[in-house]
Amino acid sequence: MFERLKILAQHAMPKRRLTEFAGRVAGSSGRLTPRLIQWFVARYGVDMSEAEDPDLRSYASFNDFFTRPLKAGVRPLAAADFVCPVDGAISQFGAIDDHHIVQAKGHRFTTAALLGGDTALASTFQNGSFANLYLSPRDYHRLHMPCDGELRRMIYVPGSLFSVNPTTARGVPGLFARNERVICLFESASHGHFAMILVGATIVGSIATTWHGVVNAKRSGNISDWSYAPGDVALRKGDEMGRFLLGSTIVMLFEKQAIAFNPEWFPERPVRLGEAMGSVIEREPGV
Repeated sequence: MFERLKILAQHAMPKRRLTEFAGRVAGSSGRLTPRLIQWFVARYGVDMSEAEDPDLRSYASFNDFFTRPLKAGVRPLAAADFVCPVDGAISQFGAIDDHHIVQAKGHRFTTAALLGGDTALASTFQNGSFANLYLSPRDYHRLHMPCDGELRRMIYVPGSLFSVNPTTARGVPGLFARNERVICLFESASHGHFAMILVGATIVGSIATTWHGVVNAKRSGNISDWSYAPGDVALRKGDEMGRFLLGSTIVMLFEKQAIAFNPEWFPERPVRLGEAMGSVIEREPGV
């Protein structure tokens, strides 16, 4: 009953106005900024010992604090074909059932819906694999590459701004395909095509990529689409590719038989940037 009430409250609240207000506060600087940061660290148990700059007073704005870099070496990359791109927790992962992805128990959505209704693009990932990773407020919020890849396309899809925490994922059907999102489509010489979908949420002030900057600054309500030529944006495994200004979820899509997930992974398990996410599926000769 309590979870249902929380979901109903989200339907009723002015999510866009709340998000816009939170974005203005997070991007501003002033006398209250250090107090806000101190409260946040205490409230969510943020481990500042891993930050490149652990001094809370050194951050000019809450956004500067929230997207703080880590100390060099605290997230070494595993010797794996695919590494986890974020600190967070596993929501769901596994095989794409034809075109369907599991959101939570009892809830599924289609890759076409997630990809802004582009059925041709969705066919790339038919019977492939997916992983939904949730970043809580206490986590490091820069996003990194799971493997080498060249950017081919980026799509901004406007949408709702529901929270993406586990409670909401269990209660709002098609959550990740309803919320605002930035779709980044990559091609890898070793791993084929893969997608990294950065999902917006309540009070997520903005979503940024390293090659574009803030993607959803205006929130015009229209789909935007960018194409990139070979060599325009080439990233290596572990390179930073984007960041959330306040927490959210990243969804990854891989082609059929591209990845065998780490056998130690399971839903709700905490994960860390750089740990082994999966390996290449060894195919039999002629297959």
